[in-house]
Amino acid sequence: MNTSAPAVYVDNEALWDTFGLDARILQAVDHLGFKNPTLIQSSAIPLALEDKRDIIAKSSTGSGKTAAYCIPILQTILSQASEEKLVKSIILVPTKELSSQVTLFLEKLLVYCNQKVRTMNLSSGVSDSVLKSMLVKIPDIIVSTPAKLIETLKENVTSNSIDLSKVQSLVIDEVDLILSYGYMEDLQELESFLPVKTNLQTYLMSATVNDDLQDLKNRFCARPAVLQLNEDALERSKLVQFYARTTEFDKFLLAYVIFKLQLIKGKTLIFVNSINRGYRLKLFLEQFGVRCCILNSELPVNSRMHIVDEFNKNVYQLLIATDESNEAAEEDEEDAQKPEATPVEGQTQEAAENTETTTTTQEQPKKKAKKAKKDREYGVSRGVDFKNVSCVLNFDMPSTSRAYVHRIGRTARAGKAGMALSFVIPEKEVGKHKIATIDSPKFDEKVLKRIEKKQAKSGFELKPYQFDMAQVDGFRYRAEDAFRAVTGVAVKDARIRELKQELINSDKLKRYFEENPQDLASLRHDKELHPSRIQSQLKRVPQYLLPEAVRSQTKELSYVPYRNNRVHKKRKSKKKVDPLKRRK
Repeated sequence: MNTSAPAVYVDNEALWDTFGLDARILQAVDHLGFKNPTLIQSSAIPLALEDKRDIIAKSSTGSGKTAAYCIPILQTILSQASEEKLVKSIILVPTKELSSQVTLFLEKLLVYCNQKVRTMNLSSGVSDSVLKSMLVKIPDIIVSTPAKLIETLKENVTSNSIDLSKVQSLVIDEVDLILSYGYMEDLQELESFLPVKTNLQTYLMSATVNDDLQDLKNRFCARPAVLQLNEDALERSKLVQFYARTTEFDKFLLAYVIFKLQLIKGKTLIFVNSINRGYRLKLFLEQFGVRCCILNSELPVNSRMHIVDEFNKNVYQLLIATDESNEAAEEDEEDAQKPEATPVEGQTQEAAENTETTTTTQEQPKKKAKKAKKDREYGVSRGVDFKNVSCVLNFDMPSTSRAYVHRIGRTARAGKAGMALSFVIPEKEVGKHKIATIDSPKFDEKVLKRIEKKQAKSGFELKPYQFDMAQVDGFRYRAEDAFRAVTGVAVKDARIRELKQELINSDKLKRYFEENPQDLASLRHDKELHPSRIQSQLKRVPQYLLPEAVRSQTKELSYVPYRNNRVHKKRKSKKKVDPLKRRK
């Protein structure tokens, strides 16, 4: 969905004019800056429009898969003379964030169509009453997650407000992620609402395709055309991958040094394995004046989309994202011997983390039930369009090698360079720091081996990175002082406080800020969430802590007085002047 695709994906021999597209679509494509179609677009669009084939496409992230199915769908609808109000196309995506992005892209393609085609985002988060009123108008295209679509169909089965019996096209985007999110049952239920597959054109799109796709292919595809493009693009990728073995507390210490001294240039996306973990890291960094914002499943959808949008606009340079995807069941056969998936903190150990104890979750089942309900359709490691990310920091290692690939796919996109850095906890270091520990590092070493094995098959190498701990240790005392201030109670209070604020912001985003875009600058998601003990002195880095090479380049600030020295001197001189003496 970028205005320009990397050169490796562009098909320079193809032109948009050769596809026989509607003039309004061509004008929108030109307005978006698409000079030439990408390889996936030049291959899929003719097959979909001329041959009416089902499309199964495997292509790398950022290669233009969204336009490859949106353009032929719109072309088919615009070419029909019938004015009958019917749902003509269903687009299924794994997350609400991606649902909003696809809807926005469709609107950009329809900017010159004078509302000839009606689109609707079923997963927009509006109330049920508003949703019913929108469905009365019968949109031409519905974008949704599988779960939300099935829920809506069941609620409206008596009123028959949604009739999918004459749907012409079905899109399942990010197929592997939809399957890993457990949507297979929803897709099986959806089959009964759709026409027979011979009357349905299906698009199955993904960056990776595995054997699980065969079931969907048998259910929805009559004449599939399988496209596997850009297999050599990974080899030319400018992604550099590192891992650093460290202790549980030193994760926080290294994060402080990296971001305070700006050792990483550009925007950074930090992945953690639980919501509490994200807030602990945020409170820790903010004591040193490092501003960052949070993205997790608790926040309202409107706030999440606004955070992603502001991050893409470079308003925020540091984003802490909670990756709660559970993809342990989706490992390949070569990973069959992996340990049982351990639920991340924030699901089974949030109560323990809040009280800074190692109490087991079996002892606190009731407290879990009282936690804020998380959005099961949330996902940031895949699908969300983060732009211009310079670095992905795996503060907590993912539980599977596939989740790792999805995370690092957020950087080195569109032909740009990027870096991925992962903190790995050796087995002998697990559990030594009671407050900083979580369950997932128990398997860091085993997950790292599987990641190295899979990346080697793709032509990548994970390089070990050794920090100079002799220089880092100078910052240890300040890091320990800041970490002690981030108590379990402080984390819990910050989490509740930001959630309340974001609920207010979400309502404003929905109603007020659409009419007053100039006021968006006052709505920030990276505001400080002070712990109980505020230590403003930590925001300044003393010169003696900096390496010698850096000290010579940095000018130390001298004392800045509260009063003007010149005025102060004049007043003193007036008091010392003897009026009986002659002035010189």
